[in-house]
Amino acid sequence: MTAAKPLRADAKRNREALLAKAREALDAGEFFDLRFDDFARLAGVGTGTLYRHFPTREALAEAIYREEVATLCDRVRHLRATLPAADALATFLRDMVDHLDARRGLARTLATLMSTRSDTLAEGSRALEQAVTDLVAAAVRDGAIRDDVDAGAIMMALHGIGAAHDRPAWRAEADGVITLVLDGLRARQE
Repeated sequence: MTAAKPLRADAKRNREALLAKAREALDAGEFFDLRFDDFARLAGVGTGTLYRHFPTREALAEAIYREEVATLCDRVRHLRATLPAADALATFLRDMVDHLDARRGLARTLATLMSTRSDTLAEGSRALEQAVTDLVAAAVRDGAIRDDVDAGAIMMALHGIGAAHDRPAWRAEADGVITLVLDGLRARQE
């Protein structure tokens, strides 16, 4: 399999402009309200450029999702390198709530990608779960958290938080769920 040819500088700028405008629309909750061609106009590029980079709205959403996952996985690596394992895990979980709060439009996009059985969503989910698995394993090795709970349970809690994004008291409840998860993960003193 051959690697994708690197983009020319102008093509890269156009792609980044499209992604930036799509991200703004996503954050504003307008991603699905805009006509697909509107992303080209907002980014200041032609519709041909839009379709060359992203042939469908789903392809554009997948590209945003890939970037989000990469950013979150980079955040995990940074936290693991700079904090004790239990603190890194707690910080990451609280950061996830901040991230979901700032990216509320992402929940609707993820629901759309799930309905299309997107391979990108599955790949991103595996990458993020692996990052959380690494955090959990390090905290278990340090004796800071229980060894009978795995990253899958933590991911389920995060998915539940994301799925409940339209609840009126979402932020306070999400913070409460993270507190419950962290309290439940603490190593038991015998």
